[in-house]
Amino acid sequence: MLRVLKVLRGVGIVMIIVAYAMLVHHVNTSGQSGMLGALLALAPLLLITLTFALKATSKIFGMSFTLLFLVSSWLALPLIEQHTASIFWLQDIGLMLILLVTFARTLFSGRQALCVHFAELINGGALPIAHERYAYKVTIAWVIFFATMMLASSLLFFLAPLANWSFFVNFLTLPLVALMFIVEFLVRRQVLTDLPEGNVLDAVRAYLNSKNAH
Repeated sequence: MLRVLKVLRGVGIVMIIVAYAMLVHHVNTSGQSGMLGALLALAPLLLITLTFALKATSKIFGMSFTLLFLVSSWLALPLIEQHTASIFWLQDIGLMLILLVTFARTLFSGRQALCVHFAELINGGALPIAHERYAYKVTIAWVIFFATMMLASSLLFFLAPLANWSFFVNFLTLPLVALMFIVEFLVRRQVLTDLPEGNVLDAVRAYLNSKNAH
């Protein structure tokens, strides 16, 4: 029963993401954002605000922060309605920048490359030298990927019709991320031998468990 609930939750999340992407694309291509566009632009920010508020050590601070966001959004609503496309672009670039920095900062001296860390979580310990070097290069590959996505998004937003940019961001980003995982997996199978059992979901679970342990 628990497994069924997890599957249903996953399906529900996917449906919400798809519905959101379709609505955003509709707003971008219709040329009339209005209230719907403003609400869609504010939705991710509201989700972040609520998450922060729920995790805040002080409930009063969390509620005050949420109230401040709601009031500010209401006052800025006319401006938001006029610039929804720019807000969508900033959100896309912001997400890619966060991911880029998350991976890139682990490449500096004294840090463990993020993909090396994930691989060790799956392996349950230190990696062979060849595997560690490969995981380090995979971390670099993800940094390049996110930088390329940021560049492509910006070029399309400023130089191409808005509909083209919207299609790329809303309907190609996740498939391209999935393709990146597939290509990396195929390359890994060719380059490395004696691979540990596991996949990216195992790494995510192990990472979350390690964070909860602390």
